[in-house]
Amino acid sequence: MASLQCSSHFLGTNPKIYNPTSIFQSYSRTSFTKLSSRVSRQRFLRCSLYMNGCEADHKAPLGTVETRTLSTVPSPAAATERLITAVSDLKSQPPPFSSGIVRLQVPIEQQIGAIDWLHAQNEVLPRSFFSRRSDTGRPDLLQDFTNDNGSSDRNPVSVAGIGSAVFFRDLDPFSHDDWRSIRRFLSSKSPLIRAYGGLRFDPNGKIAVEWEHFGSFYFTVPQVEFDEFGGSSMLAATVAWDNELSWTLENAIEALQETMLQVSSVIMRLRRESLGVSIVSKNHVPSEGAYYPAVNNALEIIKDKKSPLSKVVLARSSRIITDTDIDPIAWLARLQCEGQDAYQFCLQPPGAPAFIGNTPERLFHRKHLGVCSEALAATRPRGDSRVRELEIERDLLTSPKDDLEFSIVRENIREKLKTICDRVVVKPKKSVRKLARVQHLYSQLAGQLRREDDEFDILTALHPTPAVCGCPVEEARLLIKQIESFDRGMYAGPIGFFGGGESEFSVGIRSALVEKGLGALIYAGTGIVSGSNPSSEWNELELKISQFTKSLEHESALQPIN
Repeated sequence: MASLQCSSHFLGTNPKIYNPTSIFQSYSRTSFTKLSSRVSRQRFLRCSLYMNGCEADHKAPLGTVETRTLSTVPSPAAATERLITAVSDLKSQPPPFSSGIVRLQVPIEQQIGAIDWLHAQNEVLPRSFFSRRSDTGRPDLLQDFTNDNGSSDRNPVSVAGIGSAVFFRDLDPFSHDDWRSIRRFLSSKSPLIRAYGGLRFDPNGKIAVEWEHFGSFYFTVPQVEFDEFGGSSMLAATVAWDNELSWTLENAIEALQETMLQVSSVIMRLRRESLGVSIVSKNHVPSEGAYYPAVNNALEIIKDKKSPLSKVVLARSSRIITDTDIDPIAWLARLQCEGQDAYQFCLQPPGAPAFIGNTPERLFHRKHLGVCSEALAATRPRGDSRVRELEIERDLLTSPKDDLEFSIVRENIREKLKTICDRVVVKPKKSVRKLARVQHLYSQLAGQLRREDDEFDILTALHPTPAVCGCPVEEARLLIKQIESFDRGMYAGPIGFFGGGESEFSVGIRSALVEKGLGALIYAGTGIVSGSNPSSEWNELELKISQFTKSLEHESALQPIN
């Protein structure tokens, strides 16, 4: 195992465990904020203390996986106080196990945006955010394959986390053993203990410097988590320990207390207007001049009767430099205005840039034995009137080129699901999915797994889909490696969470990597099939990144046409 470790130059001091226990005993809550700057100076030390679950024996079950729910409180401040007391109680009365994970959660009467809570927290801590999309108006095929009994009502709308109770990261490609290492910390009896993260698009590709902190994959169970529900909220704190990894319960509690020192309960609703940031420069890789020959090269291979390739997705990385630093959480909140029908996410390991996205595409959603996926391909802009909107929709539905691109994706996913499911349902065969700025051809697919342990096989079977890679996958991936001169990193990779009762992953498209002082890298791609035109494909790339660039500058959020 090629384990990722924090570099020694991050530490700055001799590594030793910081013990805030006496601080908790001696200071009032109002005094905690005075200690924040002192604790912040420990931030690089902290990354050497986190427990990497991939280094444990995945075959050895944890001593305990449990959730303790405390009484409901009226506000985040009251929830924070309640958790501080509960963590202290846990320390004085520890569970009698050499390994385990315990989640302490406090329901809050009012609904508060998880992204607003995250924006109020210390930005030097590792951060994670995942917001599920709204599927209102679309049939839920998953219901036909699960006996949910209404439990989904307590599924968070959005989840924000800081710190890391346990993380999972490695340089080697994500393996079945790595998946089992994550599953070791999960249980259907504790459904909100979840590992949030993602995988690289190409696990075997060389990792560029901007992606090095993410490894080949990165997942985290947050130390402190804020869950937003419809009509209420919840604040939670999680400790995880394993004596075999020299990370004891006492170590875990002290690290959690250190993070709790920095939790802010002063939460302001983020303004959803544009950030008012000006783009000073924009540099595309490949440039327009290099992109056209790349598309023509791909088309020649597709037309060659000796080649099995029918589609390849060619991506572009656009480096934007701005006049002021971009706040990735504020940017994501702005994107959320146009993204009710999309997933929003943020992943930021210690010392890393923030990878954010507003993706419409689901890779899969598993609930018990039920699993669903979808085909999403072909792109058109939205119309500026009802008449124009119908014209564009009709053109999308009747275009032979777009039908070919979409059919490749749908049939490929159907065949992959058949390998792990007893039966597969496709509904509808083809329809139009409308987003704020673009519209796509769309279809849902669902099936029943033979066993829940097939979850790893879902991930490896479905990723990468032809929508972000091509078909056949291996031939397309090889051509992408030959043509593209930048590292996709986690762009177009699976982004989501593993949970005990259910797991859900989006496809990390419509995404950007944001680094303080360095602007952002915005990623987009287009599917090349027979009939593609280089100029049209370039315009499609511009359309896809426009949501990101226009939301930075002075433009209000688009309202969908009914």
